[in-house]
Amino acid sequence: MVFKRMLLAVPSLIGVVIVTFLLTRALPGDPAAYFAGPAADKVAIEQIRVKLGLDQPLIVQFGRYVNDLVRGDLGQSLTTGQPVATEIRNRLPASAELTLLGLIVAMVIAIPLGILAATRPGSWVDHTCRVVATAGVSLPVFFLGLILVYVFYYLLGWSPAPLGRLDVFYSAPPHATGFYLIDSLIAGNFESFRSSASQLILPAMTLGIFALAPIARMTRASMLAVLGSDFVRTARASGLTPYTVIITYAFRNAMLPVVTTLGMVFSFLLGANVLVEKVFAWPGIGSYAVEALIASDFAPVQGFVLTMAIMYVALNLLIDILYVLIDPRMRIEA
Repeated sequence: MVFKRMLLAVPSLIGVVIVTFLLTRALPGDPAAYFAGPAADKVAIEQIRVKLGLDQPLIVQFGRYVNDLVRGDLGQSLTTGQPVATEIRNRLPASAELTLLGLIVAMVIAIPLGILAATRPGSWVDHTCRVVATAGVSLPVFFLGLILVYVFYYLLGWSPAPLGRLDVFYSAPPHATGFYLIDSLIAGNFESFRSSASQLILPAMTLGIFALAPIARMTRASMLAVLGSDFVRTARASGLTPYTVIITYAFRNAMLPVVTTLGMVFSFLLGANVLVEKVFAWPGIGSYAVEALIASDFAPVQGFVLTMAIMYVALNLLIDILYVLIDPRMRIEA
């Protein structure tokens, strides 16, 4: 089943490559004019355009781009002068650490809240779940981030300045995984761990609040549907404890829609991460792509979109594997 899904993902990736290439060429702005500077004349701009290969027909540019992709070359950034693959490899751990921590924060809050709301319909917990879900969907993620910075950094002074992954007085831990929290623990540098954790709190809270709304709502709806099933009533009639009925029987059968929602939410977080990184000056691939987009730098934007597409495909494969582990019936069907 996994191999079949991987084969089905190939046409999607090909479509992403084609659409991204065409969209970047359709964007307003001329990279040659941008890098030539405002004082450059038409001759200088044309020389840069020839040097960049932008004077060639689109089909020729696309063929060269695909040939580079086959060799694992995502191109070179014109703004930084570094290979795009190297930049993405260096920045991806920062985005992944922030996104995963935001998802963990959302799961820790949303799943218990959804279960409690389903087991106590009409109670204050249920109303709280609805309010949280509505607020999470309604608030734009960048606005939420700015509000958190204003309250916790500017007014209360509880949070450090939103200026990246570490305080300016600390150095990055030795590279092992690229995740500062893990690398600092491996190195035994607890000061760096404390600094990186404090820098992560507000951006992770921003993503977590944005993500917990759909997770809580789906958990509540799925649990309500399962709690009304015959096998749950039978389990209760057998004298099993409420904890066993809810967690062992009901929640396990309600997990499939929740897992699907988690996959969708993670995909949303990858997109929302772009805005959060700009608000908190986070050195991830989202801010890297935005800076390249402003400069009409095609290669980083194409590399960013292709990386997101590959991560999305890998996430769908992981969800399929989790389906099989959660529901043995799907293992038999596969």
